[in-house]
Amino acid sequence: MSVILFGLFAFIAVACAVNLVLQRHPVTSALSLIGVMGSLAVLYLLLGAEFIAAVQLIVYAGAIMVLFLFVIMLLNAGAERKVPGRSLVSKLIGIPVFVLFLGVVAFLIQNTYTHAGAPVEFGGFTGGGAREVGRSLFTTYLLPFEITSVLILIAILGAVVLAQKEID
Repeated sequence: MSVILFGLFAFIAVACAVNLVLQRHPVTSALSLIGVMGSLAVLYLLLGAEFIAAVQLIVYAGAIMVLFLFVIMLLNAGAERKVPGRSLVSKLIGIPVFVLFLGVVAFLIQNTYTHAGAPVEFGGFTGGGAREVGRSLFTTYLLPFEITSVLILIAILGAVVLAQKEID
């Protein structure tokens, strides 16, 4: 049963991610990103990482997406206009190149992770608790965590500066 649920929510995550890229309106794209993050939380839950699933929902699908929506509304971003100058040749070349790219990525993933070891057992992961995540976050991954915090702060300041220029 858990394999079927895993496949279903993996499909939902991929479908929402494709919808995220294809949408022309930024608010709709942000809602698709919430679908991706919610599906990932369910996938974490199925794999036995309850704390990581809760953090995924609360922090990413909740707080970060509210921040994204505020920035979109602050910048008053409208729907993206369609570029009329795309040629038929670029579409005919782009689709086979994209399929070739997907084939190369699939080949590399299969050759890299085929001999990785034992298969994944649903619910067998025990490192997803608050103690383990906190210990690795504040020891091993402290520098990337702080760099990410500074980058988010810079992005917020950039959005405020852009909004100030539009108001003036």
